Amino acid sequence: MNQDKEHLNLLAIFHYVVGGLAALFACFPIFHLIIGIIFIISPVKSGNEVDTFVPVIMGWMFVIMASIFILAGWAFALCMILAGRFLSKRKHYTFCLVMAGIGCLFMPFGTVLGVFTIIVLLRSSVKELFTAHPAP
Repeated sequence: MNQDKEHLNLLAIFHYVVGGLAALFACFPIFHLIIGIIFIISPVKSGNEVDTFVPVIMGWMFVIMASIFILAGWAFALCMILAGRFLSKRKHYTFCLVMAGIGCLFMPFGTVLGVFTIIVLLRSSVKELFTAHPAP
């Protein structure tokens, strides 16, 4: 039983670390966001109307795609951090199990963490920790 608690506490710490790394990696598209904003606010000055329209459209594509990737990455990072918190509190078993599966997509760290989290969470003794005796 103590080994299960120790494993859950270690998994919680690693969830915090992977969540922080995911938040950091989600900031990389900020460069694309800046480039898109530059394309939008300073279009190419030329006599042809088509030449000024294309950079603005490309700018909006950069802004929209970068925003989607940034927000999705930050949402994933927040969910990983929440899963770590829930693991340490022994609450929301299903959420932790689902986030372990989704975390497997974040290679290579999330894959290793997700597999180990699934292995630990599927133990019957760990399930009992979540249902019968939640940590304070």
